[in-house]
Amino acid sequence: LRFFQQRHGHRRLPSAPVRPRGDPRLLFVNAGMNQFKPIFLGTVHPRSELAQHRRVVNSQKCVRAGGKHNDLEDVGRDTYHHTFFEMLGNWSFGDYFKEEACSMAWELLTEVYKIPKDRLYVTYFGGDSTLGLSADEECRDVWLRLGVPASHVLPFPLKDNFWEMGDTGPCGPCTEIHYDHVGGGRNAAALVNQGSPDVVEIWNLVFMQYSREAEGNLLPLPQHHVDTGMGLERLVAVLQNKRSNYDTDLFTPILDAIHKGCRAPRYQGLVGSADVGRVNMAYRVVADHVRTLCVCITDGIYPGFSGAELVLRRILRRAVRFCSEVLQAPPGLLASLVPTVVEVLGDAYPELTKNTDQIMDIINENEAAFLSSLERGRRIIERTVQQMEPSTSFPAEVAWSLYGNLGFPLDLIDLMLEEKGISLDSAAFNELALEDAKRKAGGPQAAQPENMNTHLDVHSLAQLRSSNVPATDDSPKYAYTLGQHGQYEFSACQATVLMLYRDQSLQKEVGAGQHCGVILDRTNFYAEQGGQDSDQGYMIRLGQQDVLFPVESVHLCGGYVIHEVTAVETLRVGDQVQLFVDEAQRLACMTNHTATHLLNFALRHVLGDSTEQRGSHVTAERLRFDFDTKGPVTVEQLQQVEQVVQDMIQRNEVVHMAEAPLTLARRVQGLRAVDEGYPDPVRIVSLGVPVENVLTCDSEAAMQTSVELCCGTHLLQTGSVEDLAIISERQLVKGISRVIAVTGRQAKQAREVGQCLAMEVDSVSLRMKQRSTSIPEMQNLSKEVGQLTKVVTNTAMPQWQRKELQTILKALQRTANTAIKKLEVQQAEKKAQSLLAKHCNQPVIIDTVPADSLSILMKVVNQLCDKSPGTSVLLLSPQASGEVFCACQVSKNCLPAFSAADWAVAVCTQMEGKAGGSHIVAKGSGNAKGMQGALTTALEFAHSKL
Repeated sequence: LRFFQQRHGHRRLPSAPVRPRGDPRLLFVNAGMNQFKPIFLGTVHPRSELAQHRRVVNSQKCVRAGGKHNDLEDVGRDTYHHTFFEMLGNWSFGDYFKEEACSMAWELLTEVYKIPKDRLYVTYFGGDSTLGLSADEECRDVWLRLGVPASHVLPFPLKDNFWEMGDTGPCGPCTEIHYDHVGGGRNAAALVNQGSPDVVEIWNLVFMQYSREAEGNLLPLPQHHVDTGMGLERLVAVLQNKRSNYDTDLFTPILDAIHKGCRAPRYQGLVGSADVGRVNMAYRVVADHVRTLCVCITDGIYPGFSGAELVLRRILRRAVRFCSEVLQAPPGLLASLVPTVVEVLGDAYPELTKNTDQIMDIINENEAAFLSSLERGRRIIERTVQQMEPSTSFPAEVAWSLYGNLGFPLDLIDLMLEEKGISLDSAAFNELALEDAKRKAGGPQAAQPENMNTHLDVHSLAQLRSSNVPATDDSPKYAYTLGQHGQYEFSACQATVLMLYRDQSLQKEVGAGQHCGVILDRTNFYAEQGGQDSDQGYMIRLGQQDVLFPVESVHLCGGYVIHEVTAVETLRVGDQVQLFVDEAQRLACMTNHTATHLLNFALRHVLGDSTEQRGSHVTAERLRFDFDTKGPVTVEQLQQVEQVVQDMIQRNEVVHMAEAPLTLARRVQGLRAVDEGYPDPVRIVSLGVPVENVLTCDSEAAMQTSVELCCGTHLLQTGSVEDLAIISERQLVKGISRVIAVTGRQAKQAREVGQCLAMEVDSVSLRMKQRSTSIPEMQNLSKEVGQLTKVVTNTAMPQWQRKELQTILKALQRTANTAIKKLEVQQAEKKAQSLLAKHCNQPVIIDTVPADSLSILMKVVNQLCDKSPGTSVLLLSPQASGEVFCACQVSKNCLPAFSAADWAVAVCTQMEGKAGGSHIVAKGSGNAKGMQGALTTALEFAHSKL
């Protein structure tokens, strides 16, 4: 950093957070260039600080795990894979290029770091004939001039030495510097790029000089950029003369701290079969993963249930397992390493030093939760393996329940089975995953065929009643409290199996592997009703901790709660079971249900009291709400609704819930939705005002806050909703609108994405105002507006903002189209003037003329014919791509003998192309090879007709 700052005038920038801002396609920042993408794409806001940068140097925190660069499974097996790494980079945005970039890199490595020159090898792009790209000899010559011997300067093909940002966008050749760990005067050129651990790439210098278009062709970029990346871990290994990154002082303090905290022997750097009991692998896994955890948690990514959060949860669980099982460490080891990590990384990334306690708390909480399910999971695997036939694969449904119910990462199941020399039936597992995805995507209707086991038929209901089977007591579903750190604590529930239901008949026992409905005396599972999705989870038999019965859905039927269960072993009436609800899913439903009440209140508040609820659906992912409306909801109204909801979240109102006689409840003024058949007594949910106050006869509380009859499960305080964003609003039919909203972190992400897209739109409109006179530039802007319009339409973001941006983009598209037309007319006029002067008053004009597009060429032809009405015109325009455009128009005086369409066809056929049009005007295209012959044909054809 100091070298580029002081010797070469670069500006030092801090690392961007590893949580990508506003790029929903990326889980983590995984390369130094992520934050500079807008500069390379040319979409940077002209007034932003980013646009002012010319030379920059930085060290970027990167995480590669999940997604395209998935290194998670390799970490620990070898000595060079990491999930977190630091990327050193120097950047030039339209300032210096190949000459300076290579010489600065060479100076730093050989003069400042004093790395022996004979151990360094450089590669350059050797060209690609299919893309029409020649070798990057300019780069090769720079290295030779710097004194690198020719035997150390090596050409490589596209896959090694041509860098692309994605399927489209900026790209270019690159040059890599490789280091030979062995040295000793040997020539290691043959080992470069061959995957040898002895010869490793340390620095990649990318020269962005092209842009790949959607059609696959490459266009030169208006501005050349340099983007270099050198992994700190590899560089440090070279400078400290170590063969493994884990032997450098980036890792040794952490490895020492692991040794102090566990019972295992010291780290020795062993791999493969030499690493008995995989102790060394465990050291590497834990050291790597704890660095990633510290960095991610500091940047606001916490272990969770989707996206980057889910990947982080897998990383944490993988580390915990290696700590407890391989290193035999007591709980708390992982968190105890945090201060050491902060000591190693804190100087470079000061943000780490502010959060040490919070990072430790989060790691400890997650570890405790996982250790209990790890223990249970291990027992389930042991038991299943004992009961398996020899040489068969592990049953998919057991693996699926470990994955779905105990939150076991798939790779963890694979690992635990691999240790026992058993494999998983992956095809069957994927089928289960697919069914589950379908069920989630299709909402409550998707699982229809299986619900044979959860919807009691009329005879079975009568039979249950006549056998005096009592209705299920499901009051335990409301038994949860807030712990001292603000986390929800759900009470355990024990129950007895009263009846089983399968294939439309009541049964006393159901065999292993079958789906059935289970009726219990009591349950803490929420059955699907009132628009809220049912809970999921599992049950276990008392005293038999190692068999899980997954509960896939829960339904209410005539007072009986029916749990849809897969019987992993035989289930019998009278079995005692313990019930475990999937707490994360339940909490997400509670959050979204309380948010639905806030939304209902806010809509009435903003749109008026006649706004009635027409339906709602609450899932763990989002909430949907349908309501009466006079007309379309405006941008301002959407903003006001969100604001009202946010005010109630901010006030952290207590959510009061109590049962009351239906007659009393019906008298409440301003109560929502009283036309349904409610049970008596009925449950009332009131925000901020105790239910008894709402029920007093003169109370107007229900006019000022949300009061609803509702059997759903709710938060205990509104603050936990954190945020709500309406991401879609449309009219279902005239007079009924549907909104979809997300809460919490999803809402925050939707807002971030919205802000980023608003910046991009702002950037385009500013660049549009700088009125370019170049048609290709205007066309590029027009294309960009089209792409942005697509993204704005399809991305989850606040709906008010979507509507605003769509209005701006529509206007920009019109402006661009008008500007392009105007520029084309101006260009055509100029070209027509000069052609008229050249061919004055000829009856036929045949010529070639430069034109950027076929539409400009047509306009030139039209203008010529307007200015000289008796003339027939045919023009050809050769393009850089090797194509030739053709346009012609025939004077009315020459009809019907002379047809423009026939003329164009004759000419374009000569160039192996196609053409078409009318008697008067026609156009086409062909190949440059036949152009001379085509001009002759054009003349001969015209003469034969005139």
